[in-house]
Amino acid sequence: SEKQAEKAVHQKKEQSKTKCRKARRRHINLVAEFNHRQRKNIWLETHIWHAKRFHMVKKWGYCLGNSPTEKSYRACYRAMTKQCLLQDLSYYCCLELKGKENELLKQLARICSIDTGLTFQEASCLSGRFEGSLNLYRADRYPEDMLGPVTFIWKPRDGSENRQLWIWMHPALKQDILRELKAIFQCSEPEEICISEPVTTSVQEEKQVEVVMSLGNKRKKEDKEGEKAVPVKKIIGDGTRDPFQSYSWISRTTGIAISDRSMEILRYRLIGPLSHSVLTETLKAASVQTV
Repeated sequence: SEKQAEKAVHQKKEQSKTKCRKARRRHINLVAEFNHRQRKNIWLETHIWHAKRFHMVKKWGYCLGNSPTEKSYRACYRAMTKQCLLQDLSYYCCLELKGKENELLKQLARICSIDTGLTFQEASCLSGRFEGSLNLYRADRYPEDMLGPVTFIWKPRDGSENRQLWIWMHPALKQDILRELKAIFQCSEPEEICISEPVTTSVQEEKQVEVVMSLGNKRKKEDKEGEKAVPVKKIIGDGTRDPFQSYSWISRTTGIAISDRSMEILRYRLIGPLSHSVLTETLKAASVQTV
């Protein structure tokens, strides 16, 4: 028994030496490992930064930074009052509506009320200049059966009667709101052309992990096995939808198309007096060429 115990300890030491840090952190290893770890909870693009500095929690299908590991409350307050503080809100879900403006407004009027404030028809929001916020209700059920608060942005007019609208909501509300929107616009048929690029299937992912594991020993660049290993795609999608189902639906009667753009359009919130300065320094206006 003593010999077996010594043998087990010896094997463990050998196994730990097989992978140096450089080998473990090869790109192909990282992407496969990250995809494997995101099977239940999707990471935001800023996940690694947050994971090093925050206590992480698993909520609503995501892995989110909950509270900082160090006392940074004063620094955050200082940034908000005198400088600029950035928050990653990409876990909020985005639903995109496309179709004729009149048809969109006609049906959207059924799930909100002018008694609560502005609606989707508010002139300043409809022009695309400002973001609006309101409470949604089940169709024709106001003031009962509230679905929850949302924010929305219209794409500015381009001279066509077809418009584009983005509605943002908390992931806990997404399924109910999507179901209601599909019902009022009669969107039941999947629109194949809008389906996002399919993610690597779990079987492919497992094979990739096996390849990574088999490359435990130091691998030369000309290694044939290494050449055959196809890099794993980054996961597209979010914690509120099945990656193997359609992300877009269209109505043959109304012509309205609904697309789930969650985690395809990132969202950041800048707070503080220098927010505008940061944006102007970061973003550069593109030169628009008219034909």
